[in-house]
Amino acid sequence: MTTTLPATVAFAEVPTPVGTFVLAVTETGLVATGWGSRAGLAPRLGLAEVHDADRTAFAVAELNAYFAGELKAFETPIDWRLMSGSRLRVLQALHRVPYGKAVTYGELARLSGSSVPARGIGSIMGSNPIPIFVPCHRVIAGSGLGGFSGGTGVETKRWLLTHEGYLQPTLLDL
Repeated sequence: MTTTLPATVAFAEVPTPVGTFVLAVTETGLVATGWGSRAGLAPRLGLAEVHDADRTAFAVAELNAYFAGELKAFETPIDWRLMSGSRLRVLQALHRVPYGKAVTYGELARLSGSSVPARGIGSIMGSNPIPIFVPCHRVIAGSGLGGFSGGTGVETKRWLLTHEGYLQPTLLDL
């Protein structure tokens, strides 16, 4: 059986408390997300763009509900077809880490059943094509928060983990 890649992608740009967030949705599901604008995301996908607000509406509604504190588990379908191998296994394991929880890089390696070492998990997190929906912000170092390449870096990770109740707010957040 041959798997065909999606032919088109629709984009939505959503203002959030951590910056403008872009969603890219194929016929199958969410294929990419990120901070900034569609101009930065579109060329990396190599898919023909369509303007289809209906295709992106569910993911937009879920993202807005997440930031409003009304959603703890995303149901937006994920289009995994542009990923493979260990990277796919690690990101699918990460997708199952629940709201308000965190795992270390080593724990995620074990959860994925892959032979990727903790340092390799960090590289996969840094290139996660679907942040927030595939929650790389929930992966922490054994000795602290670890890194984060989305938004404004570790401060965005801190904000997301505080939003989810994993971290307690600081006086600056109140």
